[in-house]
Amino acid sequence: MALKRIRTKEEYEASYAESVKDPVGFWTAQADTFDWHQKWNTALEWDFETPNVRWFAGGKLNITENCLDRHLKKRGNKLALIWEPNDPHERFVRLTYRELHEKVCQYANVLKRNGAKKGDRICIYMPMVPELVIATLACARIGAIHSVVFAGFSAQSIADRIQDAQCSMVLTSDGLNRGHKQIPVKRVVDEALETCPSVLKVIVTERLGWAVNMVEDRDVWLHDELKLVDKHCAAEVMDAEDPLFILYTSGSTGKPKGVVHTCGGYMVYTDYTFRNVFQHEESDIFWCTADVGWITGHSYIIYGPLLAGATTLVFEGVPTFPDAGRFWQVIDKHGVNIFYTAPTAIRSLMAAGLDHVLAYSLDSLRVIGSVGEPINEEAWNWYKIHVGKDRCPIVDTWWQTETGGIMISSMAGVTDEKPSHAAWPMPGIQPVLLTADGKEILENEQEGLLCVKFPWPGMLRTTYGDHERCRQTYFSSYKGYYFTGDGARRDADGRYRIIGRVDDVINVSGHRFGTAEIENAINQAKGVVESAVVGYPHDIKGQGIYAYVVCEKPIPTDDKAAIENMRGEILEAVVASIGRIAKPDKIQFVTGLPKTRSGKIMRRILRKVAEGETSNLGDTTTLLDPAIVDEIKEGKL
Repeated sequence: MALKRIRTKEEYEASYAESVKDPVGFWTAQADTFDWHQKWNTALEWDFETPNVRWFAGGKLNITENCLDRHLKKRGNKLALIWEPNDPHERFVRLTYRELHEKVCQYANVLKRNGAKKGDRICIYMPMVPELVIATLACARIGAIHSVVFAGFSAQSIADRIQDAQCSMVLTSDGLNRGHKQIPVKRVVDEALETCPSVLKVIVTERLGWAVNMVEDRDVWLHDELKLVDKHCAAEVMDAEDPLFILYTSGSTGKPKGVVHTCGGYMVYTDYTFRNVFQHEESDIFWCTADVGWITGHSYIIYGPLLAGATTLVFEGVPTFPDAGRFWQVIDKHGVNIFYTAPTAIRSLMAAGLDHVLAYSLDSLRVIGSVGEPINEEAWNWYKIHVGKDRCPIVDTWWQTETGGIMISSMAGVTDEKPSHAAWPMPGIQPVLLTADGKEILENEQEGLLCVKFPWPGMLRTTYGDHERCRQTYFSSYKGYYFTGDGARRDADGRYRIIGRVDDVINVSGHRFGTAEIENAINQAKGVVESAVVGYPHDIKGQGIYAYVVCEKPIPTDDKAAIENMRGEILEAVVASIGRIAKPDKIQFVTGLPKTRSGKIMRRILRKVAEGETSNLGDTTTLLDPAIVDEIKEGKL
């Protein structure tokens, strides 16, 4: 049975109405299009209070059989994966579905040979090379739970994630290429593993040809291990509700939380959203520029495209190396038809000037998309006109690590689009706007808190090892609803526009960081007493990180050397604890922070100062020390 794709606005409206009237029947029809060893007992059991959500429980499957095996007869010789390296002069790699299937089976056998089994947690910390995709699928093949960590996080961040999940194995590489830099990945892993006794094996992919430290009885080279295994590996039969992966995301407390997605529902949802949002055609080359270390890479580099039998492009490099035309060169080189990137990348390429875009034809493009954060209207128009040549529809997608796949978006060329509006909910998604006291806002042209009132197959099931944290974070604020943490506005026609986070989370280039997580890192710097971090508007990143820091010895505002030295200490502490991606853009040294008499830091005031809205700070007379606000305003960077 083939999945029917929505092709007209009328079909969207009919499908959406059907999905709200009978959501279980709607998703069951999508699930029926996959290969199952055994059909489910119950399509849906749910309770948002506990919370407990189970889709297709009792159904038996393996997601890799649906990504790979079922395509072999019809698409065995079709390209499954194109790998474009960091250096445009290095040879690219193409793998057919048959070749990718063989390589996944081989890697799966390497995992089993080294002691991995169903239910084990395996950490993957690798560059964007074919082996990263292969390793991820190999874990799923044997029923091991993968935890991919972006290969830019620090040793401490890796250690935290390994310890939380009690991973028994790490899959990594000797090093990686990123633009002009080469980074010693294995050395970072070695440092992390000094505090991770649960890890028994490390499998190392050769990327740079570097000599690296190999710990006896723990570390092995992938290329040596592949010589010892064959190309056949039966897929482990999984229950639909067995965990597929853990992906760590920042929260409003310092400790990252492991979002858990399961095999069956995630499979159904990523496939459905990929086909319909992007309007994928059989011959398309699809390129999502994200890193597999983020949810976008999981859902729309690996699982969504491969489930749909698509050709997915994996890119090792960065948009500005060797110059700011790199994205457009890759599109022309490989004939990319669907291009999916982040507003941060779009804005940085806008700033580089039009010459880099105009040097390429981009004639192959049919659909362009945006992901990670709301895209501002100026960037939307630039993208539409100069990249899409005013003929490609833009899909401005809103979703989260926790949702598993796209939740609100136009469908390319099917439903209409409007600058800076994510637009329409996907069929099967029932968003609502709530007032602060939990009442549903039924009228249009209103804004409120964005929640969802009915489960969907791709949603998170728990936070690993701490189900109460899942309940508190997503289901406790408003009884009977999943709370996204975002504010949104609905226009006169019912389109949704995402306003941004309403909790203590900063969205930097589409990547979320808890303020507490960054503050904890800053506070580790020698001489720091305390800090407070807020987001502020940033021309390229969307949101920048603004840190207010109190030191043991106040630094005179005219002592530039002392200020720079302290800045260096703080940035070093953040990089060591989290990674370069979380470095504050602005650091303002202050003698105190605005606090209530109970000691709560008033981030609302700090946020307004950082945003330059100092004329409307509200009543500050109730603060413990109102004078501190004037000092902070005067010292604004």
